[in-house]
Amino acid sequence: MMVLIIILSYFAALLLIARIAGRRGDTSAAFFRGSNRSPWYIVSFGMIGASISGVTFVSVPGMVRGQDMTYMQTVIGFFFGYLAVAHVLLPLYYRMGLTSIYGYLGNRLGQRSYRTGSFFFLLSRMLGTAAKLYLVCLILHTYVFGTMHVPFAVIAVGAVTLVWVYTHQSGIKAIVWTDSLQTFCLTCALVFIIYFTVRKLGTDMGGIVQLLRQSEHSRIFVFDDWLSQQNFVKQFLSGIFIVIVMTGLDQDMMQKNLSCRNLREAQKNMYCYGFAFIPLNFLFLVLGILLLALASQMQLALPTLGDDILPMFATGGYLGQTVLVLFTIGIIAAAFSNSDSALTAMTTSVCIDWLRTDADDEQTARRKRRLVHLSLSVLLAFFVCLVELLNSQSVITAIYIIASYTYGPLLGMFAFGLFTRRSTADRFVPYIAVASPLLCYAIDRLTMQTVGYKFGYELLMLNGTLTFAGLWMMSTKIKKQEDGDNKRPICN
Repeated sequence: MMVLIIILSYFAALLLIARIAGRRGDTSAAFFRGSNRSPWYIVSFGMIGASISGVTFVSVPGMVRGQDMTYMQTVIGFFFGYLAVAHVLLPLYYRMGLTSIYGYLGNRLGQRSYRTGSFFFLLSRMLGTAAKLYLVCLILHTYVFGTMHVPFAVIAVGAVTLVWVYTHQSGIKAIVWTDSLQTFCLTCALVFIIYFTVRKLGTDMGGIVQLLRQSEHSRIFVFDDWLSQQNFVKQFLSGIFIVIVMTGLDQDMMQKNLSCRNLREAQKNMYCYGFAFIPLNFLFLVLGILLLALASQMQLALPTLGDDILPMFATGGYLGQTVLVLFTIGIIAAAFSNSDSALTAMTTSVCIDWLRTDADDEQTARRKRRLVHLSLSVLLAFFVCLVELLNSQSVITAIYIIASYTYGPLLGMFAFGLFTRRSTADRFVPYIAVASPLLCYAIDRLTMQTVGYKFGYELLMLNGTLTFAGLWMMSTKIKKQEDGDNKRPICN
């Protein structure tokens, strides 16, 4: 009953903030871009929670048992990826005045490339959001509502419904502020869970430092094993490209940046947000080591899946009732902060990229937007239930693997547009974008069978390279010719 009260109270706070922030904001400009009035520091703080999500909250501490703290190598790469986004992609998007970032592909490569990019974003974001929301719903189903015999599908539909309620009217204008509340709750939950874990271990700060130094799981860097998926170069480069595609080429993350007042403020947002990600993920990994130490001290048998370690401690009474409350708040905050912005971004992509509501009058655009928002909410709930039927591995690993296959074509298309002066055959782009992930999968399987090497996050770079190569093979050099006083590009 207490957990249910917490959930209802938290949702009431979200709804109140959304209504205040969204006053007089039921317009397309407010829904899609926050009327370009979002304070950059609020956007930056809120994006932390949206990026962390329930997956990081649960999966990263559990990673320590199998991968030590080597995930920090990827996180360090994240920061340099944010710098690349701030100085390469953001200036481009602001200069073109884009609402949907895939409009760049239409301008540079053609309409089929534009629709292909939008389609792969929608596919990636729907699957990724469903996987993240699934994890949170599963935890609530297993550890919170299990005694009430509430079916998983009811929890999934209920979670999506709550997100729809406070996002359907004002979209990104409200999300910028609600995500800030959710980031605050998530961060406080993490810090206090660490505090109660340390207290349970019966040690002080000096003892914790010593414990971290002596732990067999405190290894961060791997330089000596090139075949390992935890090799520094692989994880560092993967971190850079993960951010470029999952932030810089993702309508969800970029939509918040484009709601800032100008490019300079959007870049400030990216710097602060990117830097904050490093210590926060470090704390998640430290929590993982502390939980393993506590399990050893209490002689507890840990669950098979790393994703179940933190939930076991939080809900099993090992850390006290307060931690259960904190864990519930953290999980709910993580679930909503990721799902609300994803749902809004997908609505934006469908409306702008496919229905062209920017050409409609405000009343027609509003009606279409609300219908799309509701339809996508129903589809998201369906996919959450579908993931529940298919899940068999660590969710954070599954999400990055999904991203490797679905974001790879986006990486290849944007790279071709940005770094070449060639024009590709637009009609073939959809086929290249589909063929690249399939070829990437075949290469991964063949490599595993012949030499025993399995690709990890570097699949993303391979996939993007294959897409780029396909576009190059179908391309021709762009020449400029004089046309009166103007120069215009023509293709040979």
